[in-house]
Amino acid sequence: MHRDNGKKKEKPKNTKQALARIFHYTSDFRLLILVCIVFAICSNIGNLLGPKFAGKAITAVEAGAGKVDFPTVYHYVKLMLAVYIFSNILNFIVNISMIRISRKIGFQMRQDIFEKLMKLPVRYFDQNQAGDIISRVSYDIDVVTTCIATDVVQVMTSLVTVIGSFIMMCSISLQLVVCMLITIPAAIIFTRTIGRYTRPRYARRSHAYGVMNGFVEEMFSGQKSILAYAYEDGVSKRFDEINHKAADAYYKADGLGMITGPTVGLINNIGLALIGLWGSILYFNGAVGLGSISSFVLYSRKFSGPINEIANIFNEIYSALAASERIFRLLDEEEETADIIDAYSLDEVKGDVRMENVSFGYLKDRIVLHNLNLKADAGKTIAIVGPTGAGKTTIINLLMRFYDVNDGNIYVDDHETRTLTRKSLRRSYAMVLQDTWLFEGTIYDNIAYGKQGATKDEVIAAAKAAHIHSFIMQLPDGYDTIIHEDGGNISKGQKQLLTIARAMLYDTNMLILDEATSNVDTNTEKEVQKAMRNLMKDKTCFVIAHRLSTIQNADLILVLEHGDVVEQGTHESLMKAHKNYYRLYASQFE
Repeated sequence: MHRDNGKKKEKPKNTKQALARIFHYTSDFRLLILVCIVFAICSNIGNLLGPKFAGKAITAVEAGAGKVDFPTVYHYVKLMLAVYIFSNILNFIVNISMIRISRKIGFQMRQDIFEKLMKLPVRYFDQNQAGDIISRVSYDIDVVTTCIATDVVQVMTSLVTVIGSFIMMCSISLQLVVCMLITIPAAIIFTRTIGRYTRPRYARRSHAYGVMNGFVEEMFSGQKSILAYAYEDGVSKRFDEINHKAADAYYKADGLGMITGPTVGLINNIGLALIGLWGSILYFNGAVGLGSISSFVLYSRKFSGPINEIANIFNEIYSALAASERIFRLLDEEEETADIIDAYSLDEVKGDVRMENVSFGYLKDRIVLHNLNLKADAGKTIAIVGPTGAGKTTIINLLMRFYDVNDGNIYVDDHETRTLTRKSLRRSYAMVLQDTWLFEGTIYDNIAYGKQGATKDEVIAAAKAAHIHSFIMQLPDGYDTIIHEDGGNISKGQKQLLTIARAMLYDTNMLILDEATSNVDTNTEKEVQKAMRNLMKDKTCFVIAHRLSTIQNADLILVLEHGDVVEQGTHESLMKAHKNYYRLYASQFE
């Protein structure tokens, strides 16, 4: 299972920083946002003028038969209908506009994250779960865009309603406004206090969901191993623990956040009761009319309603801010070291490779390779053998500059690799790894992956050389057969043969073969080895092999143990020495 990378969990950034980063994505749409604000103001015309017209209509009604001014009542009723219809139309336009904005923001965020992932070093992917990364690309961005599409519109229109209603209440009776001055500060103080506690909890909830997604992705990818070891109950138990933590984080965040709306609603209702009590006293003293009181009560409801709604959606806003912090934390990750200015581009590679006094460790206090020296002349085959954990794959990582050395230097054609562009260096190697990778697409596309514009004849020739052509032709659609995700509909050996065909098509002067035939049967391996010898002819090759019978023709064999080269030479010379290599070789044939 995935190990914890030991990173300290970062505390949430403050709200201003998070909002500023989100607003950065709206910089291209500021005009549209300004238009939305104007629409929000206009869409509240019904909320602002409706109660006033209602008060006028009520004033036109007097006690007693025949004392109703129907023309006036009809006039204000028509005005109310007109402003409410107009407001609803504008509300619709505002909502559509914000949905479009959120769609563009979500698109740009995903684009930026994906581009960022392409620039991050291999170390980041070694230290972080794939499921957690996917959670940031999908779930966290969805939370942010949903908040922008719905909550921002709600907050914007609610603020306009609150401000407009307060102005209208002041114009009706300053004496009644005194009641609102008691409840407003109480609601604001309570909301801010709860917010200090809920926001960190939403951050923990997002983290818990990321851990859960990472575990699920890891278990699904290893489903066959789980079934093979009959470990379903253990995995289910572990998922129950993680799921419980995620549910607990959800409860602690939303459980506390949910009390905000009802509490603010209670405070607003207390304010409404005070208005009714104080308004009655003022009415009996002749300080205010019945129509004014009616209008003020309606405005107070318009005033308190949006405050209650804003309090309710603060939970979603805090959740979006927590999700945005996870997104921006990924975007702020340190990228691969940039190529130096005027870095040299390898265009025509001979294939001379040297490693001089190279030391390296994935962690600074745990060195894997110690003062390694290696010289590979152009066209020679270098085999690297040794027990598991000796550092064989680490050498490949350094040759490709997936990691940079701690000490020492690596040269290709007398150019230190850190003075070369990464793209040209990596394009100089063709790789066949033990862990095969195929993408969902046709067999033709998978073989031609490394060579743009490859012809069908070239692809077929490579497939024949890899002894996979006959299998491909037996498929219903031949080279146009769709391979499912990671080659799930073909065998492991066939997947590896396809990756070998891909490398054969890729025209380079240097090859890296990491257990390239580990998943094929013995008979096929012999045939593939013949083809690969033709492929390796006149090319610099680095071969990692556990089957020592496959490297007997190597020009140089390095024997690694605990990061040190303990032996080197040809197969014949190492066998005569009767040391480490001899024991490794003999152990495979006892």
